[in-house]
Amino acid sequence: MLSYIGIERRSDRHQIEFWLSSIVRLCRQFTNRRLIPSRIKVMHNRANGAAEFRSFFGCEVEFGSNVDEVVFPNAVRSMPIGSADPYLNELLVKYCNEALAHHDRSDLRSSVENTISQLLPHGKAQVGEIARRLGMSQRTLARRLSSEGLTFRGILDELKVDLAKGHLRDGNLPISQIAWLLGYREVSAFTNAFKRWTGLTPRQSRLLGNLTSIASRSELGSQARRRR
Repeated sequence: MLSYIGIERRSDRHQIEFWLSSIVRLCRQFTNRRLIPSRIKVMHNRANGAAEFRSFFGCEVEFGSNVDEVVFPNAVRSMPIGSADPYLNELLVKYCNEALAHHDRSDLRSSVENTISQLLPHGKAQVGEIARRLGMSQRTLARRLSSEGLTFRGILDELKVDLAKGHLRDGNLPISQIAWLLGYREVSAFTNAFKRWTGLTPRQSRLLGNLTSIASRSELGSQARRRR
């Protein structure tokens, strides 16, 4: 059901017809089926052209109704997306889980991380600059972080590790660019830091990630074949 707020609805015929048609068309594209709505109601009246609407929607359109709505049968809820990609879904679920893992962090930590992220590529992610941008002294920032069992260096290193791993999963980003995004002017400095954090070089980590991804896709394919 569509609702208008603060303006007169009945004079706006073209937009509501466009949106109702778009909704139906998108649902058909998603499911790869010619879905037929159970009912369609619009508030305005139409003296002609109703036959074209009936042909497109596959059902009668109730003009002059008290609502604007398009309703599909309940069975549509369980229809699969025609273009569903299980591999992309797995990747997106993984990213969402990673985001949720960081969601419970304190407001202060999130503010520090967000500010660091903006300054990293410019090599300005220093504690003094972070504190200034957050409107406090360096000593106050250190004290507040300490009260939460945190340190600026610890947050900086953990954030760099997370960002580096995320960038390495993007096969289109060269390691030299990843180093720059993390504030390193030399690839060797980034390589040494990443090996200190993870025990692997960036190239080793990327190769391991690619092999894991291939193995995961293979397992998903095997599962799909077994289900068939």
